[in-house]
Amino acid sequence: MNAVPEHFDFVVLGGGPAGHKAAVQGAKAGKRVLLVEREARIGGECVHRGTIPSKTLRESAVYFAGLRKRAANLAPQGVGRQVLVTSLMQRLESVEQAHERYLENQLVRNHVELRQSRAAFVSPSEVELVDVNGGKARVTGDTIVIATGSRPRAPSDVPIDHERVLDSDSILSMIYLPQSLIVMGAGVIASEFATIFQSLGVQVVMVDKGERPLGFLDPEISDRFVSRFERDGGRYIGGVKHESVTNDLITGVTVKLSDGRTLNAERALVALGRTASVRGLNLGAAGLAVNDRGFITVDVNGQTATPHIYAVGDVVGPPALATSSMDQGRRAVRHALGLENHVATTTIPVGVYTIPEIASVGLTETEAVKRHGRAVVGRARFDEIARGHINGETDGLLKLVCDPEGRQILGAHVIGEGATELVHLAQIAMIAGLEVETFVDNIFNFPTLAEAYRVAALDVVGHRMHLRAVG
Repeated sequence: MNAVPEHFDFVVLGGGPAGHKAAVQGAKAGKRVLLVEREARIGGECVHRGTIPSKTLRESAVYFAGLRKRAANLAPQGVGRQVLVTSLMQRLESVEQAHERYLENQLVRNHVELRQSRAAFVSPSEVELVDVNGGKARVTGDTIVIATGSRPRAPSDVPIDHERVLDSDSILSMIYLPQSLIVMGAGVIASEFATIFQSLGVQVVMVDKGERPLGFLDPEISDRFVSRFERDGGRYIGGVKHESVTNDLITGVTVKLSDGRTLNAERALVALGRTASVRGLNLGAAGLAVNDRGFITVDVNGQTATPHIYAVGDVVGPPALATSSMDQGRRAVRHALGLENHVATTTIPVGVYTIPEIASVGLTETEAVKRHGRAVVGRARFDEIARGHINGETDGLLKLVCDPEGRQILGAHVIGEGATELVHLAQIAMIAGLEVETFVDNIFNFPTLAEAYRVAALDVVGHRMHLRAVG
């Protein structure tokens, strides 16, 4: 171990979206930056176990679901349980490698030093690094950024063995598709995997304590999600908790529910939230600890209780999105440098890569009514849009939530393929302060799903005129 710790202006712990952007931001300011990543490859959970792998599998599921819908006489009813899961993600390696090259090139161009090591605080300003060969070194930093991400929460009463009872990291390590799957949880990860495997022909049941899945969504959207999921063969059981989970080589996985029901399946996915990945980090030596939710508490700029230490990304909890994590990384470093930060926007879109996709930005109808006393709502059903019929996505919906005058857009909520792209039109309109007439007075390409904005806006205008007429 080196006698005198090597000094850096910034030491960033974690090479995922938040840590990567933090490191690049510091380097662009001419500072000496060290990025420490425990894995052999950078990108974090997002690239290697989360977003990119799951979305690659999703594309295969969408493809097979589309075949069944558009050519039922030619397409198989399911892809078969003997199909290798890895064969459904043939493009994964090339996608991962391309993204890794992009991330690495950014680090090289900006002269960020990268080391593969495990990190642990020795003091608030000093970190010990242990490399893959067991070699130790210590570094100090004027500013330290914790961006170590999160890991699946493992309830003590659930026997996760990563073979039959899996978490969101190990679910993609299955060799073959199971015949049946119990998904415990109904958040983003649970809902995405439930619809992916259901679309691949697996019999899926979701179980959660919430009455409806994705409880942060506009209820109309989550209700449509459940309706589509069950219409396609899935099953949602809400308002119950698990009493016990057992794993038997003969009968598979058995989940006993609080209402007395018992569920059996070949496999189970435990997706009951995530917690900060800080094991081994020795936060106490930095004067820090996780809060009662299992995350590091920070202010709007990512600053912790120890002023020169920042925490960003999943390690600080929701929204735990790659995009918001990147922004948090940049914001934290700019604050540490004394540079002006843009006002933190609340107009951040949420994309849920279920089948079909779901996206949301701004207030739900319920939130708008609570805040403003009333809301004017416009809807465009995809069966009113030519492209919806062409794509075979006629059960999609775009919902605009406007102020009591029916002019200002307060929120937009979309379910249907393309939702995660469509939502950005509403996001930009809200940031720019554009009124709903913007979508009425301008021309959209035909046929496109974007036309739904004009249909929904016209619906808002119609409701507004009715409100005026009645008083």
